[in-house]
This record gives sequence, structure tokens and C-alpha cells, in this order.
Amino acid sequence: MMLEEIEKSPEAAFVAVDEVFKTYELMCLDKLKEIGRSTAREWSFAMGYTHRSSLAKIIRRITERYPEMLKIYDNRFPRLYEAL
Repeated sequence: MMLEEIEKSPEAAFVAVDEVFKTYELMCLDKLKEIGRSTAREWSFAMGYTHRSSLAKIIRRITERYPEMLKIYDNRFPRLYEAL
């Protein structure tokens, strides 16, 4: 039945393949939700990087683009990050 609708109407084809794409920042936030509250080092290693500061630019972009999705505990060292 879906193929019949697609053949009749090209607009239905666009609705049928409507997908939500995630940015790399959102993928990193999803991984942080999985591992819970952690340091940048733990978060980097969970993402598959070998160095602790590999996510530094990504964290900076997340704080600029999605500040409501990341909570930073910066009153201690090392900082802790938590995805909301």
C-alpha cells in the first residue's frame, strides 16, 4: 500500500523517508548520558579517543550550541560533565 501511495504522489515519498540526523555533538551527549557524570578524560575514552583532551573542541561547541543540554561542575578539579 505504501508503494502505491508513493507512485501516486511524490510528496508521500518525502514523508516516507523523513529521518532525523544527529550532529556529532548530540552523539557525544548521548554517550555522556550512557556513562553518567564523568570527567572529560572518561568521556573521551568512552568515545574511543586515546587522549584525554580530544573532546575539548566538541565540549566547547556543545556549550555554545546546546548549553541547556550539558551541566558542568566547574567548582572542582577535574571538572565533571553531565548530560541533561
